[in-house]
Amino acid sequence: MIRISNIKKSFDDVEVLKGIDFTFEAGKTNLIIGRSGAGKTVLLKILVGLFQPTSGEVFFGDVDVCKLGKKEIRELRMQMGMLFQGNALFDSMTIEENIRFPLDMFTSKDMKEKKMMVDKCLERVSLEGINNKFPSEISGGMQKRVGIARAIVLNPKYLFCDEPNSGLDPKTAITIDALISDITDEYNITTVINTHDMNSVMEIGENICLLHKGLLAWKGNKSQVLESDNDTLQNFIFASPFLKRLKDRAMGVK
Repeated sequence: MIRISNIKKSFDDVEVLKGIDFTFEAGKTNLIIGRSGAGKTVLLKILVGLFQPTSGEVFFGDVDVCKLGKKEIRELRMQMGMLFQGNALFDSMTIEENIRFPLDMFTSKDMKEKKMMVDKCLERVSLEGINNKFPSEISGGMQKRVGIARAIVLNPKYLFCDEPNSGLDPKTAITIDALISDITDEYNITTVINTHDMNSVMEIGENICLLHKGLLAWKGNKSQVLESDNDTLQNFIFASPFLKRLKDRAMGVK
């Protein structure tokens, strides 16, 4: 579980986050949604420690990470998995070397044990046997699954995903959503996903926070999205005229 309390973040005189309170629950897919400029990426970067909040508290379990020293931060980061928007695979490394990178960086395990862990993660994302290929030799969807394999190789307690479906076709995006959801449930991970993909919201949004102009505008789950009368949420969901027509049709509005 991750709990944030009154998180504020300013850059010079611009206040991007204006006091956010939210709990990201363990074993659930926690989604941060909102329009561009709402503060989603800034909040995600605060959670992973790339930004320090101007004020407020960030608790991982019972620990306020804003008060940790460098050693404790390093230990915490060993419990984090990261899935980046652009996959961030190293082109000059094989798939095995890419997935092994966190093990090389944070552990002293021998090569045999690392190989076993890499193979296990590749099997988990249904990519057995591609160890010696390079990223350029596999599809974008496969690269995303390699990114997931690398993110879980340290068996993390926390998984952070930045726009995991960016650049993917709808069918592949559904596959990635399902994989992230299954891994979250299987390993009881606190998963935090920054997304604007409405399919992700409706399919795997177990715990959702909507940001609007630096504030928490709504929170709930996927079953509450369409029932909510929150104007900010409705304007975000039905920004597309096509989706608005679908909603009206479902409600019998002509």
